Parts: sequence; structure tokens; C-alpha cells
Amino acid sequence: MDKIRVGIAGLGRMGAMHAQNIFHQIPEAEITAACSIVPAELEYARDALGVKQIFSDYDEMLEKSDVDAVVIVTATALHAQHAIKALQKGKHVFVEKPMGVDVAECLEIERIVNEHPDQVFMMGFMRRYDPSYVYAKRKIMEGCIGRPYLVKATGIDPISSVPKVLEMEKYSSGLFVAMGVHDVDLIHWFLESRASTVFATGGNYGFPEFGEYNDIEVGCALYELENGTMGMLHTGRTAVHGYHIETEIVGTEGSIRISPVPQKNLAMIYGKDGVTQECVAEFRERFQAAFLAEMVEFFDCIKTGRKPGLKAADGTSSTRVVLATKESFLKKQLVTIAH
Repeated sequence: MDKIRVGIAGLGRMGAMHAQNIFHQIPEAEITAACSIVPAELEYARDALGVKQIFSDYDEMLEKSDVDAVVIVTATALHAQHAIKALQKGKHVFVEKPMGVDVAECLEIERIVNEHPDQVFMMGFMRRYDPSYVYAKRKIMEGCIGRPYLVKATGIDPISSVPKVLEMEKYSSGLFVAMGVHDVDLIHWFLESRASTVFATGGNYGFPEFGEYNDIEVGCALYELENGTMGMLHTGRTAVHGYHIETEIVGTEGSIRISPVPQKNLAMIYGKDGVTQECVAEFRERFQAAFLAEMVEFFDCIKTGRKPGLKAADGTSSTRVVLATKESFLKKQLVTIAH
């Protein structure tokens, strides 16, 4: 096949990163169209990426451009409708998380995906493509830790991001929904089951301003999965040392810990403060390789005609669970999750 012609919708920090990966790292794909409501983003597409077909309207891009695939990095509330429109136009679709803002949107995407079996649909759960997580999954499948029965997932944004987060709080879906979906997907992936019950709690200890939006700065949740295994989630917004992502998978014969120290690299600094190690500052730095690997997977699936292991149903399940987690926190009670 000739180069896969790509239309990218949204060129903010995530969209620009995906565009750079496609432009510089994926020779079988070419960005031929770009869409954004921000003029500066369209200028970037034209000047930095050489994109000739520029649109401020998504529907117009679908109608007038000659793309084979669409990469959707638009506002969260638009993900589902943009993905559905592209699928119905016969395009392959990559959509950033979340797949939809509620379960109904996710189920509608599932239905449309099933109606278009010849098209590739993939969502941005990039942690499944991170080299360390891929390695851990392989070791688990090899029996390295026996039967896995517990995943402890920690995801905490740097405290430096709090002012920006507070600016956007009135548009936020809340801590558990905004930040927990990646960790929930990992819990499902590693334990090969779905959460069936959840109890969640949390609070504001350094930033009571979050309470003005009925939200929290840190939260914890305990899950029981359908196969009897367990998941634990610790998520928050106030890591003083950087961007902290840590996952531990516990089994009957051992455990695997991923990033107990979210190290920037393997360098150790020996100085007046003792022996120190710098940490990654934000998510794009930590998951740089994963973001590229997931995009490589998307275009390889298009080229070879196969389907990614990550299914639309996975997005629906994770959405159900984080919404139930938020419900549990708000009601202060155990919530049963019906899949």
C-alpha cells in the first residue's frame, strides 16, 4: 500500500506530540490534513509539518480531505462524536482517551466499530505499550510470579500543575474520572478481569480549593474483580518530586514493581545534598516511548489488516469503572459495577 494519509484533529500538547511522532518516526504514514479551532495550531501544522489541507471545521475535513485515517485529539466531550463520524465515513480511527464521557457514548462507539469490521479502531491507552509494562505482562504470562491476584496502581501528577488544574476545575469530570482510567485499564489488563465492586474515598489536605468544585486532590479506591482478584488505586495531584506513576503486580509466587522511583534516567548525582536521582516531570516525558509505540501499532494494523489487542470494549469497561469510583466516593458507599 502507498503511504497512509492521515488527518489529525486537535494540535494542542497531545495532538502536537502525536503529529511529531507520525511526521518524524512513522515513514509509512503522512499527515495530509489537519483540523483545529485554534489558528496557531493550524499555522503549526502548515509551517512545521507541511500540511496543505487545513480546516477549522472537523466535518469539513472529513468531507473534503482524502485521508485514510483520522487521529482524534480534540476536546474530551467531542471524542465520541468525532470517532463515530470518522468511522461512518470509512476512516480508520485513533482516538485519545477517554473514548466517551459516559457509558452510553462508549457503547455507541462499540456498536459502530462492530458495523465496520474492515476498519481499525484504537484508543490511547498508551501504558499498554510502555516497554516496562509490556515486559511485566510478558513475565506474568510466563508464570514468573505465579497467579497474579493484586494490582496496586499509583498515579500522581506533579504539585506544580495544581494552579493549572484549578483553572480548569469547572470543566473537569473529577479526579477519579480524569486520572484513574489508565490505572483501571492496567488493573483489568494485568488481572485479565473487570472490576465488579468499588469503594472509594479521598480528600483535600493541602488544597481545599478543590472542594469548591466538589472534587478532591487525592483519592484511593479498592476494587474486587469478577475473577476474585483485587485492585488498589491511589491517585492525586500533589507529587512534590515530579510525575509519579508506580504499579505493583502481586502474585502467588512473587511480585513485579514498575517505577517505584519515577527516575528521569539512570544517572545518580553525588553532591552537597547527598546521593540524588532526578524524576520525570510530566506524563509525556515518562511515556514518550509508549506514545510512539501505540501509534506505530495503529498504523501497522492498518497496513497489515489486523486488529489491535486493545478493543473498544476495554474503553467502555474502564469508563464504567471510573464513573462507579466517582459515585462511590460521592455516596461514601460500596458500589456494584454492572458490565
